[in-house]
Amino acid sequence: MEKYWNIFISSFTDYAGYLGREILNPHWGNYFYWLLGLSLFFWLLEMIAPWRQHQARIRQDFWLDGFYMFFNFFLFSLIGFNAISNIGVQAFNDLLGLFGIQNLVAFEVQSWPVWAQLLTLFLVRDFIQWNVHRLLHRSAFLWEIHKVHHSVQQMGFAAHLRFHWGETVVYRVLEYIPLAMIGFGIQDFFLVHIFATSIGHFNHSNIRLPLGPLKYIFNNPQMHIWHHAKHMPLKYGANYGISLSLWDYLFQTAYLPEDGRDIALGFEEVEKYPPSFIAQQWYPFKAKNYAPNPVEMEPASEDPQLKDPEEPELNSAVSL
Repeated sequence: MEKYWNIFISSFTDYAGYLGREILNPHWGNYFYWLLGLSLFFWLLEMIAPWRQHQARIRQDFWLDGFYMFFNFFLFSLIGFNAISNIGVQAFNDLLGLFGIQNLVAFEVQSWPVWAQLLTLFLVRDFIQWNVHRLLHRSAFLWEIHKVHHSVQQMGFAAHLRFHWGETVVYRVLEYIPLAMIGFGIQDFFLVHIFATSIGHFNHSNIRLPLGPLKYIFNNPQMHIWHHAKHMPLKYGANYGISLSLWDYLFQTAYLPEDGRDIALGFEEVEKYPPSFIAQQWYPFKAKNYAPNPVEMEPASEDPQLKDPEEPELNSAVSL
């Protein structure tokens, strides 16, 4: 137990030291200033050329979402997640050791070119996250956690990182083993994480930037706005892509019936959802009856997928 206690204590001190160095020493490999720079960049785009021009530049819940960005990126790890996750990894490795297993690596990629390693990490991680995102909509309890993200009623870049800390736990736990099995460590994540953060900011932004054929690969604001639609005739929602829209087109969960610029966002009775950060953290654990996903309006039809107003004939082209 002493080993785990030492890990617990050192995790706090090590992460606090890391965060302090990040803030005090700007450099190209600095998460803190990359997040700040990306946020300012997309906010500037929203101010210069807003897609929803009636929406205020300082939109509803802008500052709350800004706090969520830094809480989920840094503070959550500082107040305990880093320590708990380090203990969890050590305990898992100790458990493997009982069976004579030293690591989970089943598919070695370290000998590959760097670009191939990063591309593989990006694709595998994004596909895992796409599946986890679907799970958040299908599980009644996890939906209550995911509601924080869907409580946004005016979309902007900062809404990207407005999510309950429980989501971080779910994503990291379900990502850990698959990524460990192909030999990826934390040092591999920087470029992939920054790229994914850029796309996440982009697809939540109040901007219109047509991607042409690339919209079938990368997520974008015009597609993702429908994921946040308050009223949707699909049983568990649609457009689950995190960075890539590719998975939604391949597995027929894409939904773009028309231009979604002015659609209502949220879920039924979103107006009654707690407005404060603290209340939103407690909300999932106070819900007494977990009903099916509130975005469900009616059963999905036989073929509800892929209604793209710009490419109406694509449905048959991507059907599996």
